[in-house]
Amino acid sequence: MQFVGYDTGGPGLLLSDDDTVEYVSLDPGTELAYTLEERHCAGVVTDDGHVPCDADHAPYCRDHRSTWVCAKCTGTCLKDEMDCHDPHAIYLAAFAPDVFKVGVTKEWRLETRLREQGADRGAHLRTVANGRIAREQEAELAERIADRVRVPTKRDGLHLDVDDASWAGLLSAFDLLGEFSFDYGLDLTDRPVAETMATGTVRGVQGRLLVLDRAGGTYAVDLRDLVGYDVVPEATTRDVQSSLGAFG
Repeated sequence: MQFVGYDTGGPGLLLSDDDTVEYVSLDPGTELAYTLEERHCAGVVTDDGHVPCDADHAPYCRDHRSTWVCAKCTGTCLKDEMDCHDPHAIYLAAFAPDVFKVGVTKEWRLETRLREQGADRGAHLRTVANGRIAREQEAELAERIADRVRVPTKRDGLHLDVDDASWAGLLSAFDLLGEFSFDYGLDLTDRPVAETMATGTVRGVQGRLLVLDRAGGTYAVDLRDLVGYDVVPEATTRDVQSSLGAFG
């Protein structure tokens, strides 16, 4: 058995046994009990099931690694033919306490995209006719506002609230089309410990960060770090670093 993918919208993990794929729910309260073993390429999941790969590189080898060229676009299309003709939204996302980024997405996916990233707040700046224009304007804004936020930075703020004054100050320069606020139900008072494991009680998922309670501690797992692991369906006995909450 191998973890071969994840879904932040469900949320859930994709678990393959031979060529079949099972969806493992990550709803709050779910008990996970898997022991991680060797890690290798996760292969590819298709409509017909899972095609495994034994290559050492994880989560994906060169043959199975996909590159989303649109993420690198700044207005000059990197594809053979531009295909982003739908209206696109330009947005700001806030990650507690005071980390902000600019981004673009298809207008109809705006709220979904903010949730996929684990944003605590969001603001719809403007809508433009297509992705090319959106990427051009994003690149201009990225000269003063970050366009990427690393997962460890997001993890560090899981137990904090957004600094309202800093967020309001950033938004004051724009005429907004809408605002968003998200609650992922984590109810954290301390920063969770970074870990890579799949044993414990699911507290919730924020973006691609899975928060687990185990043995009196609380842990944050990057779902991407689980992809590629062969697993045994039993709780791990490996000791993990205790979180501050374990001593409360």
